[in-house]
Amino acid sequence: GSTIMRMDEGMDTGPILAQAALTIDPVDTGETLTARLSQQGAELLTETLPRWLAGEISPQPQDQTLATLCRPLRKEQGVIDWTHAARTISLAVRAFNPWPAATTTWNGVSLKILRATAEPELVLDQPPGVVVATDGRVVVATGAGVLRLEHVQLAGRSAMSISDFLRGQPGLLGSKLGAA
Repeated sequence: GSTIMRMDEGMDTGPILAQAALTIDPVDTGETLTARLSQQGAELLTETLPRWLAGEISPQPQDQTLATLCRPLRKEQGVIDWTHAARTISLAVRAFNPWPAATTTWNGVSLKILRATAEPELVLDQPPGVVVATDGRVVVATGAGVLRLEHVQLAGRSAMSISDFLRGQPGLLGSKLGAA
């Protein structure tokens, strides 16, 4: 959600003037969530500022026991570890879109996974990182379940659906992602 607060000497520790919650949708990515939060924050600010200036709002101290801290993202955090569970990888794909992007390698070239869905109930007899086609879907074996690929982008190329990618790169099937 969004918070309007007064600044003080700490990082995000000033007294709160207004807050609004925001539900993270199952299809949200870092990019879509940022856009929604920007819109929400702007609306909250335009509602709050006149009331603050009119003396209608009393700042409320923050409850430091509810504070969460995070470090800035680093590019290497986007590198996919195929031994992790499909759900964990799918959340990383959403969170790291557009930056640092969830990436792996294929034939020594960087491959961004732009959209994918976890299918934790499907188990393949393949090592993590192996790409197969099953029931009309293209999936990657993971440490728990599979990740269904939907949109990808090979380094230096345009983003595309996995079906379009396979028309030009059929060798993806049967290969192992992330292998050096």
